[in-house]
Amino acid sequence: MSFISPTLTLLAVAAATASTLAPLPAVAAGTLNGAAPIVIGHRGASGYRPEHTLEAYTLAIQQGAHYIEPDLVMTKDGELLARHEPMLARVNLDAAGNIVLVNGAPVINRTDTSTNVWQLPQYANRLTVKTLDGVRVAGWWAEDFTAAEIRSDIRAQERLRDLRTANNAYNDQFVIPTLQEVIDLAKAKSIELGRPIGIYPETKHPTFFAAHTQANNLQSMEDRLLQTLHANYGNTAGAPVYIQSFEVGNLQYMAPLTDIRVVQLLSSGGRPYDFTVAGDPRTYADLATPGGLDFINDYAQGVGANTNLMIPLVGGRLGTPTTLVSDAHAKGLEVHGWTFRAENIFLPNEFDSSANPAALGNMTGQVQAFLALGMDGFFTDHPDIGVAAVVPEPATYALMLLGLAAMAGAAQRRSRP
Repeated sequence: MSFISPTLTLLAVAAATASTLAPLPAVAAGTLNGAAPIVIGHRGASGYRPEHTLEAYTLAIQQGAHYIEPDLVMTKDGELLARHEPMLARVNLDAAGNIVLVNGAPVINRTDTSTNVWQLPQYANRLTVKTLDGVRVAGWWAEDFTAAEIRSDIRAQERLRDLRTANNAYNDQFVIPTLQEVIDLAKAKSIELGRPIGIYPETKHPTFFAAHTQANNLQSMEDRLLQTLHANYGNTAGAPVYIQSFEVGNLQYMAPLTDIRVVQLLSSGGRPYDFTVAGDPRTYADLATPGGLDFINDYAQGVGANTNLMIPLVGGRLGTPTTLVSDAHAKGLEVHGWTFRAENIFLPNEFDSSANPAALGNMTGQVQAFLALGMDGFFTDHPDIGVAAVVPEPATYALMLLGLAAMAGAAQRRSRP
């Protein structure tokens, strides 16, 4: 039998690996538990497909996202749907709060319309003006439709229709998924791919939907959510699930009812709307202080922080980092940053590729600046770029194997008589 040197074997493996081996997770320094940061498909791979569709979620998973994020709103009959806002389509109001009409037709809001309902004449009479978190808003509202109606003929459209113009090719094709359908997708893909795919649901406008459920004798959004999650994942902290909200009271309500992890979202300005209703003067900035994090630590396991709370922008560029990440870690809280988007219009100026707002810039550089702080995960519209920012390239891994081969060869030579 011929003898094959272990060194040659390692070299051969390394050479083959350079072109065939998938990247391995990075070992991240500074995260709370020492694990690599998680990549969360923000509304799916919403940079490439209309957001909150099974197609966007599927693409996010294909691109390597560890979690997918469904924002949750409720229908007239209490179903939980994945939509960014209660409005299936929004129309513009004038300064007096009246619907703007052009040739007798309402003018849609071009950054907050995510379905084709505004084009369906059978629903024209459901255009309504309501007050959402203290603001007068007009549109077609999810809670004015049954789940069956929404499923029958209402289809998703690209919300940022004038920026992500390529996504308009997918308009009017995709159904509006329920929470259960998102869960079913995540579970099926977990089995297919042999890796856990988690979900990261957000309760949208809890105060608004509490009024809806109470007025219509429906199960609350929070109870319906926990019922669904427990039925699918069990009531355990090990479930591949985080529950998030910009409000506080609904998280405080759910925390003692579940062992599933809870995350308090923190915006760069303003305050939780339930604080406004209750007359609580604390702002999100107050909650981002060590004292505020102590308060959050009583009911949550993490914070979802706007990027400006971690590294403020100064003149459109990244400024001096704050201590939010280290302060949160000192309390045992994870920190997940939002939202990382690759288009120039969303990037700090130093990462822009050109003056074209829709062109893709250097999101990788932006992400890595935040990972250096120890951020535990992040939401991104472009999961493929996010994953690439936190894992080594295959060629880099191959070089590591070549290095190991060289070390093995040296050890072998030293061991010879």
